[in-house]
Amino acid sequence: MTVIDVQVGNDKPPVHLSRLVVTHFRSYERAALALDGRPVVLTGPNGAGKTNLLEAISLLSPGRGLRGVPFHDLGHRATGEADPRRGWAVAATLQRAQNADWDETAIGTGQAPSVDESPRVRIVRIDGEMQPSAGVLADYLRVLWLTPAQDRLFMDSAGGRRRFLDRLVMGFDPTHGTRANAFEKSLRERNRLLSEDVRDAMWYSAIEEQIAEYGVAMAAARVETIARLKGAIEAAAESAFPKSLLALEGDLEAALGRGEPATDVEDRYRSLLEENRARDRGVGRTLDGPHRSDLLVRHAPKDMEAEACSTGEQKALLLGLILANVRLLTRAVGAPPLLLLDEVAAHLDGDRRAALFDELCSMGVQAWMTGTDEAQFHALGERAQAFVVRENCAEERTL
Repeated sequence: MTVIDVQVGNDKPPVHLSRLVVTHFRSYERAALALDGRPVVLTGPNGAGKTNLLEAISLLSPGRGLRGVPFHDLGHRATGEADPRRGWAVAATLQRAQNADWDETAIGTGQAPSVDESPRVRIVRIDGEMQPSAGVLADYLRVLWLTPAQDRLFMDSAGGRRRFLDRLVMGFDPTHGTRANAFEKSLRERNRLLSEDVRDAMWYSAIEEQIAEYGVAMAAARVETIARLKGAIEAAAESAFPKSLLALEGDLEAALGRGEPATDVEDRYRSLLEENRARDRGVGRTLDGPHRSDLLVRHAPKDMEAEACSTGEQKALLLGLILANVRLLTRAVGAPPLLLLDEVAAHLDGDRRAALFDELCSMGVQAWMTGTDEAQFHALGERAQAFVVRENCAEERTL
């Protein structure tokens, strides 16, 4: 593929990638992009490999990335299905403003190849040094994304909205993902006991202790994040993207939102789990807890539930929420996140597209945007760095 180096100016975002390299990843044997800090536009036909590049960047943060697939499914697919024995790698050069200078860090993640199909761990390296876990990536950059699958966020199940919310929480508190995983593990253990009709009270008590501890911690982090987001949304100036009214639906979140001490909420939740063992045993699963909570969103100017809004209004609401989160996260951690916007122009009219581009540029964020129609990004002009992606090759060009 072609790599074109661009002269870097002094108005670069305080956090940005200056180089991205993917190897044996998804549809790519290898690809490398040299970047100058401006927003990045990737255009090309469906199936060309645009979203695969966004997914690669999303893996430079804790978690499974924007598609949420197992790591062994990310290997190169030149001949069809991914080979679980083949390794893959994503590497980037990260530039961060440090006083009057720039700090440059090499970040990489991937899986090493293996001779059999035995499980392999994800590898993370910072400046060539192996790291104990992917959690360390949050010390260097935060990554947010919006994908076409999330366009139906307000119409789909509560589970999708919980995952969306928990990803927002992880931007402020990277350990939230670890707590959520521990909660889910404990929940699965309790559900197994229920489905197998186990009656040993001691087993239940030990597991319910963990469920209550992790569950209340999860709920508390959600409550705090929503409170901060609501404040950021209320303080924001009017724009082309309508403000949202946010609320959490869930017993734990409601109790914590009323200011009840977390220890009291935890004790009550643990008692509830104990009291409802017989009921839960009858259905084979746990019916109480933060795994059944929901994020409720309303269109503030119209005072209308988001699910009742038009497709375009829902897209605008979602973008407004994401932009508010970017501003809030920038203030909280002192630097903007990377923002991945897959097929972002879909369902937006020309005025809203132009307004989105203006906001992204004013926020000083390196946003990565994809689309099939290059004309939809012409309003960005020289403010963006554009690549045409065809057959898993990217070549820079002027919008």
